[in-house]
Amino acid sequence: VCSMGNSTSRLYSVLAKTLSSGAVSQHQDCLEQLDPARLDPIDPKDLLEECQMVLQKRPPRFQRNFVNLKKNAASNHRPIRVMQWNILAQALGEGKDNFVQCPMEALKWEERKCLILEEILAYKPDILCLQEVDHYFDTFEPLLSRLGYQCTFFPKPWSPCLDVEQNNGPDGCALFFLKDRFELVNSANIRLTAMKLKTNQVAIAQTLKCSDTGRLFCIAVTHLKARTGWERFRSAQGCDLLQNLKSITQGAKIPLIVCGDFNAEPTEEVYREFSNSSLNLNSAYKLLSPDGQSEPPYTTWKIRPSGECRHTLDYIWYSQHALNVNSALGLLTEEQIGPNRLPSFNYPSDHLSLVCDFSFSQDPDRLL
Repeated sequence: VCSMGNSTSRLYSVLAKTLSSGAVSQHQDCLEQLDPARLDPIDPKDLLEECQMVLQKRPPRFQRNFVNLKKNAASNHRPIRVMQWNILAQALGEGKDNFVQCPMEALKWEERKCLILEEILAYKPDILCLQEVDHYFDTFEPLLSRLGYQCTFFPKPWSPCLDVEQNNGPDGCALFFLKDRFELVNSANIRLTAMKLKTNQVAIAQTLKCSDTGRLFCIAVTHLKARTGWERFRSAQGCDLLQNLKSITQGAKIPLIVCGDFNAEPTEEVYREFSNSSLNLNSAYKLLSPDGQSEPPYTTWKIRPSGECRHTLDYIWYSQHALNVNSALGLLTEEQIGPNRLPSFNYPSDHLSLVCDFSFSQDPDRLL
């Protein structure tokens, strides 16, 4: 398994091969030899072709279109494409989440990871924010670093993945940005608190410098506590995250983008906290609605033993005084999702990916 060949196929099979937790220690020497910092770049087109070869027996990827949202004049710099996605931890998908209408064959990691990579490669984000990442070290970090991304991972302290037999380690949040577009100025791993207690939820916040404009901005990724009955807990976590982000952005002097699975509908307190924050944040996907004031009807849709779960839980927040949303990727329709809902042979996660193109405001010094 440690031998390297020049073909894309051999390169991919070595780097992306999923290792069980037992195999990780067994092949530690091999993993060290495959240090991505010492390996050649991968052409994204070659990797996409490789994924499509693995997926040739599955249905084709769903067609989703970008909706143009920009109303003002063209920007003088390339837009910044940000992708937010809870990709579904492999250990949870196979061992805990009980997607009763999803065949276990559809959750097979060797193919599901190719569906995830295909989605990422199709939209070519400049910045990628992921939750429920439990194959960071053997799949995402080796591959995405070779695609030109700088990679950061912050696992949950007590990941539920660890309760699943043959797990691949803890899940957590991961943040990736293209090194040729941005320079890392500051990075903070944040363990969220609630009622002064440290919790199992985390966030990553990084201040980047845009090479095109020289402008600074902060990108953050988080995943708040799940389940009904934990609304006050999520609210406290959100307050803690906002306090941290106020400090990092110097009270909104540095523009901010926050991506996350908040596990909260727009009716929850934590949503109102972000909407009403002094950081002057707006939710990008509201702009897809006719009045610009309503969130999408769903960002996750699944069937569990308790019944059908259709919720809006995922968001991309942004500093509306300093950033413009040029476009946003439309959601899957109910017809595309199908009666068995998500995940499926067509789609690898129970959450939809969100993708937005941002540009800096031409009047960044405008009052908040």
